[in-house]
Order: sequence, then C-alpha cells, then structure tokens
Amino acid sequence: MPKIDVNKVAEILKKNELEPTLLRRVMDELRLAVQPDPGEEEKPPPIKKQFVILVSDPEQKLPKDDFVGWVLQIPEEDNVGTTPERVCRAAYDFNDTKKGSLLPVSTIGETLENVPAKHFKEYNTWVKTRTPVLVVRTDNQIPKEVVETEHF
Repeated sequence: MPKIDVNKVAEILKKNELEPTLLRRVMDELRLAVQPDPGEEEKPPPIKKQFVILVSDPEQKLPKDDFVGWVLQIPEEDNVGTTPERVCRAAYDFNDTKKGSLLPVSTIGETLENVPAKHFKEYNTWVKTRTPVLVVRTDNQIPKEVVETEHF
C-alpha cells in the first residue's frame, strides 16, 4: 500500500470542505497513528549473505587453491553434464540479438553475469548466482575429537 504524507491528507480534506472540528480530530488521530511505538526498538541492519558451493572431495582430487563457480538449477530428471552446453546455447541466442551484437559474450562467466534469464529459460536453466562464488572443499567427514576453531 502506498504511503502518503499526513500534510497531504490535510490538504485533501480541506479541499473537500470538512468541518474544522472534524478536520482537527481526524488530523490528530492520523498524527498519533503515524508515530512509531515507543516499545519498538530499531532493528540492526540485516546481515549480508553470500552463496558458497561446498564440494565433497574425500579423495582430494580437487586443487588445493581457491577456485570459483556459479550456482545454477536444471530440471531434476536432466543430466547435469548438459549444463555447460545449456549455458553456451543461451550465449549463442543472446549474441544473435541486437544487444548481443553490440556487447557479445565470449566466456561462461560473461554469459552468466550478463545474459538475461529469458535466454536461459528456453533451455530449462536458472542462474542462481550471477557473480562467481568461492568453492570450498571438504573431505565429507566429521572429526571424532573437537577441533578448536575460530568462532564464526
């Protein structure tokens, strides 16, 4: 619902020639309704969140260095190996458009960041993170003893 200034409401009521006593009562009630409740505390700003891809790597085949990736969705029954091909097809479609001919995409990263969702939708692909996120490796095991770590 759109918000309206109390003074604007007063002007509208005056234009419609309301009785001054009724106008004063209505305006007093509106001013009271607009006041914040004294019991309400200001909430702290929300915590900014990020996506992280957690990859199980018990045989330690992945590289030790940090690397990035994107989070996408495809239909459950489809082969996940077709995901790169889907992204490439969306890039080809985009590059065939007027905007794509002016600013063509040439990498997977550029495609995921710049190509509109309608091009991915044709191939049943939904991009959840347009910017790359860090991929974190895990050996998929919970240690038996408690390990002292930094508090989050």
